[in-house]
Amino acid sequence: MQLTIDTQRDTYEQAIAAVQAAYGLNPALVASSWPDAPAHEPRPDPADLSGEELWEGWTDRLLFDTVAAVMPGARAVLRRLVELGGTASYDDIREYFIDHPEMPIPQGKIGGVLTSVRAVRRRIGPDNRTRVLELDDRVRVYRIEPAIMEGLKRAFDLAEARPDLLREPSPEKLLSFRA
Repeated sequence: MQLTIDTQRDTYEQAIAAVQAAYGLNPALVASSWPDAPAHEPRPDPADLSGEELWEGWTDRLLFDTVAAVMPGARAVLRRLVELGGTASYDDIREYFIDHPEMPIPQGKIGGVLTSVRAVRRRIGPDNRTRVLELDDRVRVYRIEPAIMEGLKRAFDLAEARPDLLREPSPEKLLSFRA
């Protein structure tokens, strides 16, 4: 026997009913009695993002590509900075992530985690030398250019809707985050 469930069209209830019917657990439910599947909402796609320049070559698409490509720790730090309005002290970020339940980053490792942003920016960002994230060493403050904040919010919204497009940590990196 072969059972096919279309995950784009069939509902969870329809899938369960098909498995039950296939194994004779609920013979009253057969494929012909399934209710019509609800209207299919298309999944958000990075191709739908604007190519309009937000600031010095940065577009919604380039910001999403950057968010998707950075290591998960760097993505978490960027997201936190966006939540804080684009500016936060090094100490505030460090304290937030030291004992973070999902993405702990050991003390003194924030800068190392954020090297992923610089590396990705060289590969993905606009041709000029602008950055997504700046660190003012003099006052130890991280800053995101206000002109790209809304674009980063849209990038994180898409990242939340499509986690399948995001870079995952390698097993070796997971060990270093937990060290």
